[in-house]
Amino acid sequence: MKFKIFVSFVAMLAALSAADVSQAAPPPGFDDNEIRIGQWGPQTGPAAPWGSVARGSKLLFDIVNEEGGIHGRKIKYFIRDDMYNPAQTAAVVKELVERQGIFAFVGGVGSATGMAVRDYLAANKIPWIGPAAADKDFAFPLNPYLFASYPLYKDEGSILAKYIVEKLKMKKIGILYQNDAYGKDGLEGVKERLATYKVGLVAEIPVEPTEKDMASQILRLKTAGAEVVLMYLSPTAAVITMKTAANVGFKPQWVSSNTLSDYPLMFKITGGLWEGVITAALAETPDSKSPLMIKYREAAKRLAPEERWGVFYYAGIVFADPIVEALKKVGRNLSTEALLKALNSTKDHQTLGPKVNWTEKQHQGTDSVMIHKCGPGASYILLQDWTTNDLATWKK
Repeated sequence: MKFKIFVSFVAMLAALSAADVSQAAPPPGFDDNEIRIGQWGPQTGPAAPWGSVARGSKLLFDIVNEEGGIHGRKIKYFIRDDMYNPAQTAAVVKELVERQGIFAFVGGVGSATGMAVRDYLAANKIPWIGPAAADKDFAFPLNPYLFASYPLYKDEGSILAKYIVEKLKMKKIGILYQNDAYGKDGLEGVKERLATYKVGLVAEIPVEPTEKDMASQILRLKTAGAEVVLMYLSPTAAVITMKTAANVGFKPQWVSSNTLSDYPLMFKITGGLWEGVITAALAETPDSKSPLMIKYREAAKRLAPEERWGVFYYAGIVFADPIVEALKKVGRNLSTEALLKALNSTKDHQTLGPKVNWTEKQHQGTDSVMIHKCGPGASYILLQDWTTNDLATWKK
């Protein structure tokens, strides 16, 4: 009798243990009432201004939930601060996947941070839509779970170089580029375009991310006779560049990657020197009168009054809106496979940003940028509407 009681007790413990294991397993990513979506981004630390991307995505999801959700489900959104540190990115993403049961990720600022979790997300079959970085490794080779919508720096550089030669009629071009994948990709696109005009750069100067003294670089550009200078730099390096050039009376036409397209910020930290700078752009101007831009601006005033309406903030909307569209296509019968199928049939999807196209064989969604100019008081002037890179070999 005692033996039977003991066996029953062991069986009960085993059942309880199995229940505990079951409860510890991560949720499946969605249920009848919600879909769990996550994003990492630098909410603190030196890259904190870029953290507004993740908060901009939150605005979009808050609006979707206000409007009733998607086929009866609300979006439950998680933001984690990774401080722009790849090791921290890996930690927060693992926590979200294994403890919160995230169905999909959107955005995520940074190339190195994204690469720290790219393979982990794919191994766990978790879709990642709209990385907030233009890294070639996000789209090539094709990753079935990763859908990129940020135009590659190489494509952007090619488009900017074409604008300089054909619209500005300038051929004495110099470039300052950050000595990493970001800067080198931009440089590659610029050189590829200039080669079609049989024109070379008068100076191509690498800049280390930690560079604090730009005097020698500015002297080289000035001596080379550069009438226009392209910048693929961090905001800090761009400020040092502009102030150093002003001190020595060097006044070329400055042209920059979209990474420096927050004009109010750049105008303020350069002491007004940013006026006249031309940049690529990932989305419409902040004061655009398009119905969607007006809708989101007004919603931000109501739902996020503490946020400054700016390009990085509403870039979070641009990176996240394709998943909203795909979830609407899927309908009530949601699954990872159904979402992937919907994403792979994305054709000419456009809201505030460029048209995005994805197929089963192509997950680089666009090669298109606008071109803006910083006007008086950090205003935005549209110089050129959406333009694609006719030299982009990845589309062929």
